[in-house]
Amino acid sequence: MNILLTGGAGYIGSHTCVMLLEQGHDVIVVDNLCNSKVESLKRVEKITGKKIPFYQKDLCNLPSINEIFTQNSIDAVIHFAGLKSVAESVDQPLTYYQNNIDGTLVLCEAMQAHGVKHLVFSSSATVYGNPETVPIDENAPVGAFNPYGRSKLFIEEILSDLYVSDKSWNIALLRYFNPVGAHFSGLIGEDPFGRPNNLMPYVSQVAVGKLPELMVYGDDYDTPDGTGVRDYIHVMDLAKGHLKALEKLTSDPGLVIYNQGTGKGYSVLEMVTAFEKAAGKKIPYKIVGRRPGDIPTCYADPSSAEKELGWTALGY
Repeated sequence: MNILLTGGAGYIGSHTCVMLLEQGHDVIVVDNLCNSKVESLKRVEKITGKKIPFYQKDLCNLPSINEIFTQNSIDAVIHFAGLKSVAESVDQPLTYYQNNIDGTLVLCEAMQAHGVKHLVFSSSATVYGNPETVPIDENAPVGAFNPYGRSKLFIEEILSDLYVSDKSWNIALLRYFNPVGAHFSGLIGEDPFGRPNNLMPYVSQVAVGKLPELMVYGDDYDTPDGTGVRDYIHVMDLAKGHLKALEKLTSDPGLVIYNQGTGKGYSVLEMVTAFEKAAGKKIPYKIVGRRPGDIPTCYADPSSAEKELGWTALGY
């Protein structure tokens, strides 16, 4: 298949590029590089020995996106592109709604105009809000707790409405939990601009001395040690989930939703302790106030993906 990856130069996108290329697919990447680097694609090319057509374009620009579809034969799209910081979304809600929702609308308009109707959407476990019970399955109530999560939930609803209007679409909504790790080559990984929003790149930057200490946002949650509990999934497991979702789309499934997680939750301090053990060094940290938009506990019930996609998180 010829697959267009929006946001394909980013953390999850670049690892998925590797997985798809190694499985014999061809990929095309569009990315505005607002929180990614073209160097990641060069490293993907080094890992796989294959060239990647790349367009530095903004997804909100319809003429530019139409041009990509005109110039390439595209069978399916994996839609990663979007702003993704919970805390930043609380401060800049209009930016998040405009970028994430408008970009998706433009993408769908271009896809429809060019007869491309296989789409895998990069959604998020944040659509569940503050869950009543864990583990969370796909039938759990939704109600996002912050603008980032609401932008993902709104997009899910838009794509659901699109499918209702035209049953020739095949759409997979993948609700990610917390991606971590890197490709085993060490050539690509998570390398955000500025202070990291996610735990593991933050810990890594403290470990190498780039940052003086880790800020732990809250130790008064109703969890075993008071810090937030999350489901940490290896990024290559997540990449494989996209491959399995693409395979599912070829069977004409309509609209499907799958959690992408391990089914286990670990606290921030448990993750720090595990990192210290693996790295053989202490990670200095400071407890600070809760971060706006965060919730106490969130981990997946991934059994639907195992049953319907034949996918489980291996941990790599």
